[in-house]
Amino acid sequence: MKTVIHIRTDKEVKENAQKVAAELGLSLSHVINASLRNLIRTRQVIFSDIPRMTPELEQLLGRVEKDINNKKNLSPKFDDIDKAIEYLHSQ
Repeated sequence: MKTVIHIRTDKEVKENAQKVAAELGLSLSHVINASLRNLIRTRQVIFSDIPRMTPELEQLLGRVEKDINNKKNLSPKFDDIDKAIEYLHSQ
């Protein structure tokens, strides 16, 4: 079931937010709903212009780092596109 939330904001803030959302291929409604879901999931509201990794991304990067340290799931460096394609076909 859908419901409506009425909020007050400056016209310029709304228009700028709609513009940024549209540039990301989203509606302002989608952005607000995602923000509300994130609040529910994390129980946090973060205001920052500094990028911050999510726990999920940190976990993924930890697995990637482990693979790098174990020399697993890595391909060699290629200086020639034909050798790279040959390598991909051999896998």
